[in-house]
Amino acid sequence: MATRSRIAIENQDGTVRSIYCHFDGYPENNGVILFKNYQTQEKVESLISLGALSSLHEEIEIPEGVIHDFNNQVKGITVAYNRDRGEDLSIEEHENAEEFMLGDVEEYGYLFTAAGEWLFVDGHVKASGREFQTLESVLSKQIN
Repeated sequence: MATRSRIAIENQDGTVRSIYCHFDGYPENNGVILFKNYQTQEKVESLISLGALSSLHEEIEIPEGVIHDFNNQVKGITVAYNRDRGEDLSIEEHENAEEFMLGDVEEYGYLFTAAGEWLFVDGHVKASGREFQTLESVLSKQIN
């Protein structure tokens, strides 16, 4: 069964772009991967540019000479519906972070802010009661 999530980036003008991720969206997986491996604007931009994902992994680049697609997945490389299966790119636009948070973040939402910080929102909470938390604080509670 899938644990769906939405991964987003805040642009300098305050608008937000987000992508869907089908598998393993819970903080112990996608949250950890994002926090440890996607800490720069450039890396997160590259991730978002892939569009909707089947699964998030530590790397997004396919090494030269390596065959990686939906049917031949290489361990540790993100699987994208557009690049690896030929489906639509599917990147959503939001007016701002609040619109992203209150919208359909699937089960879990992750936002990389323009200031370079990961935020987390639990999509299981009714939209009117949702609040951003720092991803770092969410992960530290789960470790302790």
